[in-house]
Amino acid sequence: MKRIAYLLLAAFTFLAMAALAQPSAQPLASWLPKQRWQKRVVLLCAPTASEPELRAQQQQFAAAEAGMQERDIVVREVLFDQLSAADKQYVTQKLRVNTTGFTLVLLGKDGGVKRRETQPITPKSLFQTIDVMPMRREEARGTGKP
Repeated sequence: MKRIAYLLLAAFTFLAMAALAQPSAQPLASWLPKQRWQKRVVLLCAPTASEPELRAQQQQFAAAEAGMQERDIVVREVLFDQLSAADKQYVTQKLRVNTTGFTLVLLGKDGGVKRRETQPITPKSLFQTIDVMPMRREEARGTGKP
């Protein structure tokens, strides 16, 4: 019975992360502007897909899918070993991300960097950052601006 429960939990985690982390073949420099005024973007940047901090962050976010959707958050992995030269330059110069370790970058709906962390954070901490933003407060009151 424990084995079935474990398998179900693993399957749920995988499906939740697939729903949250919307992988895109589109270059970041062209994808990010399309999210402006539509979504808050969380970039999970890591040297490779096997980075322990990346996996830990994905698991924490998978458990908070409802809160992520409520706050219009889209999560995108940024794996440095898979980036084009142009995207790597964009990430390092425009977003000021170091390519040697894990970095979480929160971009607001206005496209600006709102938070940057080099260790995984809890969904609660992310939500607290977002919930004090003026645009989020307007949304919570039901008068959300575009």
